[in-house]
Amino acid sequence: MGWIRDLFLPTPEKVFASFIDAWNGDIQGGKPLIEHFWWSLYRVFAAFVLAVLTAVPVGIAMGVSRVMRGIFDPPIEFYRPLPPLAYLPLIVIWFGIEETAKVILIFLACFAPLAMAARAGVRSVAIEQINAAYSMGASRWQVIRHVIIPASMPEILTGMRIAIGFGFTTLVAAEMVAATAGLGQMVLNASNFLRTDVVIMGIVVIGAVAYLFDLLMRWVERRAVPWKGRA
Repeated sequence: MGWIRDLFLPTPEKVFASFIDAWNGDIQGGKPLIEHFWWSLYRVFAAFVLAVLTAVPVGIAMGVSRVMRGIFDPPIEFYRPLPPLAYLPLIVIWFGIEETAKVILIFLACFAPLAMAARAGVRSVAIEQINAAYSMGASRWQVIRHVIIPASMPEILTGMRIAIGFGFTTLVAAEMVAATAGLGQMVLNASNFLRTDVVIMGIVVIGAVAYLFDLLMRWVERRAVPWKGRA
């Protein structure tokens, strides 16, 4: 209705027009939206896959071993509450301003919730299930593989959903480091030119991608652990 200036809250029509302009590469930087999209997707999912491959084994080890819990729990609990911008300068100093620094920053944001979820899943396994497996002659490795890991999968999958959310929230911070393409970089660049319509469009695109992946994870969860939530 025109009650608020476009600088503060542009109309939906202008936001949609900025989406078309971005898709055609007619905004600052001249890169099409699909290029920003693929760069951001690569950074988030490279970090997420790396976090899954490392954090889940660490979380399981923390759940089954007091020694491993004593080794990994203090550093994880120390850095977990820290905002990524707090240790971003260190990552830039240690790893430079190339893609490695961006992926590591997002990886650290994903690692802690995944490790904590895996540990919680292991600790929630019913002791009766473990004792039943031991009574049938299972070894410690067989108990971990056939009892503990399957029983902890619901919490691990929930941790994956939370971790990918943290990954997308860290994306903008990661792309502050000398990025020339990416959804976060596009939003930051638009804010410098007071292009509120592009900022809101970028937020909507990032939120939509994260939501679609969450729907995918829910589908995987229903297929992988169909017993979750059932008596």
